[in-house]
Amino acid sequence: MRAAAIALTLLAAILPCAAHASVTAIDDAGTTVTLPAPARRVVSLAPHVTELLYAAGGGAKVVGAVAYSDYPPDAQKVPRVGDNRALDLERIAALKPDLIVVWRHGNAQQQLDRLRALHIPLFFSEPHRLDDVATSLTRLGELLGTQDAAQAAANAYRRDIAQLRARYAQRAPVSVFYEVWDQPLMTLNGSHMISDVIALCGGRNVFAALEPLVPTVSTEAVLAANPDAIVAASQGATPPDRPLPGLERWRAWPALAAVAHGNLFAIDGDLLTRPAPRIAQGAAQLCRDLDLARSRDAAAH
Repeated sequence: MRAAAIALTLLAAILPCAAHASVTAIDDAGTTVTLPAPARRVVSLAPHVTELLYAAGGGAKVVGAVAYSDYPPDAQKVPRVGDNRALDLERIAALKPDLIVVWRHGNAQQQLDRLRALHIPLFFSEPHRLDDVATSLTRLGELLGTQDAAQAAANAYRRDIAQLRARYAQRAPVSVFYEVWDQPLMTLNGSHMISDVIALCGGRNVFAALEPLVPTVSTEAVLAANPDAIVAASQGATPPDRPLPGLERWRAWPALAAVAHGNLFAIDGDLLTRPAPRIAQGAAQLCRDLDLARSRDAAAH
């Protein structure tokens, strides 16, 4: 009996330590982030971060988020702390977070410096490739103490992407111009995750080699590239008979392959531009659109 009592005493002493064991993860800046215990109060400073946190099983721990953090629906109820251009640092401090997840290149450097002055651990999020979304989920799961939920979400995401890759990546190539903005005319280079999505679908980003990440291009450059398809982001999917104004303008050049074959596509921007699990849905839509372009191009020839 004495031995059993000693064992129980030792177990009781060990359990509180285990419950409050430190957690560690490496962020997208390559920095090791260590917390004395899993985060309980988290502030998200980007919409894609909010989606990642919820998908990783940490939605109940999100106590503050920036504007446009609208998914999942529960995220709309979270108190706002500004947007990516102007953060409410006093509000952030008042929320007493034990972790702040930052968009590495989306939040102003001056404000990041002021955040550091709060001495609250920062985790930088900047997924560049499709596979990075799954990695982000598991790393955040480590810091949140929600490893099982995060791993399940990562596995489901990887499965969705693998299925799309197996189905579309080796199909006949389709050259693509991805239009970010029409005035001035802007696109994305090969370092952006959307270029990764295009490749997943068997497409080729015609401006992949340009710098910087979001280069400005001329109408003449697009005409010279003569893409098979032009894709733009919309606020919700745009019916094919009502294209975005930025897409409609290309009809002025009927000899352009994308126009001649009817390959002007708009996809819900939230599904493509946010590096979070829903990008698998955006990728599925893009793959279907490019497959349609593939069949139209084949019919034209």
